[in-house]
Amino acid sequence: MTVTVEPTSGQTREKEPSEALRPHAEDTFAAELAALAAQDDRPRPARWKLSPWAVATYLLGGTLPDGTVISPKYVGPRRIVEVAVTTLATDRALLLLGVPGTAKTWVSEHLAAAVSGDSTLLVQGTAGTPEEAIRYGWNYAQLLAHGPSRDALVPSPVMRAMAEGMTARVEELTRIPADVQDTLITILSEKTLPIPELGQEVQAVRGFNLIATANDRDRGVNDLSSALRRRFNTVVLPLPESADAEVDIVSRRVDQIGRSLDLPAVPDGIDEIRRVVTVFRELRDGVTSDGRTKLKSPSGTLSTAEAISVVTNGLALAAHFGDGVLHAGDVAAGILGAVVRDPAADRVVWQEYLETVVRERDGWKDFYRACREVSA
Repeated sequence: MTVTVEPTSGQTREKEPSEALRPHAEDTFAAELAALAAQDDRPRPARWKLSPWAVATYLLGGTLPDGTVISPKYVGPRRIVEVAVTTLATDRALLLLGVPGTAKTWVSEHLAAAVSGDSTLLVQGTAGTPEEAIRYGWNYAQLLAHGPSRDALVPSPVMRAMAEGMTARVEELTRIPADVQDTLITILSEKTLPIPELGQEVQAVRGFNLIATANDRDRGVNDLSSALRRRFNTVVLPLPESADAEVDIVSRRVDQIGRSLDLPAVPDGIDEIRRVVTVFRELRDGVTSDGRTKLKSPSGTLSTAEAISVVTNGLALAAHFGDGVLHAGDVAAGILGAVVRDPAADRVVWQEYLETVVRERDGWKDFYRACREVSA
């Protein structure tokens, strides 16, 4: 017997998007999604809001025939996005893999928003994620009063996505215990979710698929079984290829965050953004940008996401305690916090970098003084 899960996508959210601190992608970029849908005359898979071509355009950006500009959500190789979108149009699930800060969560959210118009069917993976988060749970008041019944069942985001033909998301899959991970095997292979307590099942309808993300720094924490890994098509998201690309990513994202927080405009601090990115890339790569000096790398990842956080915090300092323009002193403390994770080993790495690279670099004297001041 197949059980029907009542659609919930029409429920009213508690807050209007304009009041939300961090609106969902489908709310923030509603105008772009609507413009794409209006001009998208290409074939769409069942229950997709946009065609695969339009989904890729939404992520990578472009200009529509009517002049509407679609802002890029992901800056990286086009082929990666095309493979990810195509995977979602098949019966294989998508696994986005990469080091921390490579926009895995960001890409998964925007893919779900463009494909299904709803990015909120989310399971957040942690060491304590239970099986119920992926399968279903129970309303225990109903369960005790009336026993197992459809009314007592609480569907998971994955169950809802299966019933409604939408895209579910599982974040940090490798953080979830292995026995809970394997709950997905039947869902992804048979496209069904048994409910033995009721003698029923939920069968996935056309349009259902699943996007998972995993941090490859977590290898060995809860590695995927070979049976589960075979159910995914894996797409590796790389770090930005060049400093210019990373500066562009940081600038765009900080500008988006800054507008929601009423912070100063990014162009006023582009020089400091470039310096933050340069420091992160050099320490991450273990060599200066000119290739002349080898460096020790700290224990942290120094990802693009961390660079965004450092610059955003710096803009807040400039807005509330400075002249509104991003200066070296506004980002110095954030950089120190990002680099020095291990107080002993990382502090040595940072001090050596300051004295051998930053101190001697033309035009970086103010940055050197600011970093020395917060490092003292």
